[in-house]
Amino acid sequence: MKEQLLNLLAHFAGNDIEKSFPLPYCIPVYHCVSDENLPHLNQIINYKNTKQFEQDLDYLSKYFQFVNWGEFKDFINGNFTPKKKIALLTFDDGFREFYDVILPILERKGIYAVNFINPAFIDNKDLMFRSKASLIINEIEKNKSINPKIYNILKFKSDSKAELKQKILQLNYHQTEILDSLTEALGININSFLQEQQPYLSFDQLQSLTQKGFGISSHSWDHPLYNELSLSDKLKTTNKTFNYLKNNDFLYESFAFPFTDFGVEKAFFDELFKNKDLFCTFGSAGIKLDSVSKNIQRIPMETGEDAETILKKEITYYQLKGILHKNKIIRK
Repeated sequence: MKEQLLNLLAHFAGNDIEKSFPLPYCIPVYHCVSDENLPHLNQIINYKNTKQFEQDLDYLSKYFQFVNWGEFKDFINGNFTPKKKIALLTFDDGFREFYDVILPILERKGIYAVNFINPAFIDNKDLMFRSKASLIINEIEKNKSINPKIYNILKFKSDSKAELKQKILQLNYHQTEILDSLTEALGININSFLQEQQPYLSFDQLQSLTQKGFGISSHSWDHPLYNELSLSDKLKTTNKTFNYLKNNDFLYESFAFPFTDFGVEKAFFDELFKNKDLFCTFGSAGIKLDSVSKNIQRIPMETGEDAETILKKEITYYQLKGILHKNKIIRK
């Protein structure tokens, strides 16, 4: 019902996005851009192809001035006056396509971006648990029958592949051992996949991106869902990543929550911002304010829709939430 209402209202929204956009900044977030079918992502991310991505950038450029990290910081601090509202382009997870596919597009268009990475996956040393789930689901869908071992490992029985898919996608960060057992049962060799597919950026590529002026920043050590971690574990994975970035001369002034910052308590931010090097953190709740002023929300761009539709729906939703005074996330 909510989605239908937003679609209807967004359809009638005006085209003057620069005026109707309620915040002075727009921060889009993507994970990957590819014209290929990527088995480690196709079940978990609705990534765009190159044509769709370029169309997004061209649309955003009409209404926003893309800025680099220094300009973004200056703008937030009141020391930079742009010609239009600003946009900071961001990517999560450090996928190889950022170097092979996205970089040439950004260089041609003169657009800066920050890529928030997980050091555990650099040089393809490991695969994020959700990507393992994607590989497992692809393998199950390829086979006519379901291997009985799958039911035993999951402690779940269903003749429906759709229900089995949902069960696998529900496995969380703390259940990686179950995912590893499933890959073994299905004959999926994760190490071979990592070497052949090379899904993540290498350290040399990260250094090259930094030399080209792009930002490489923090996304936690190995991509947990933060509201499933204790406060001490949240701080441990975050600080470990900061130390890695600082020691390797990457951008250690920012942090983007993996998945979402939903349910993350105020105490975490209070402890985190004792780090005076940290300028801000980023969530991905769309157009929203936050009671933690240094936690800035981004707009997810991989919804299966183009930038125009996404922005109009976000603006409409913000306006509707405003009527109920629910445009700000309150941390407790």
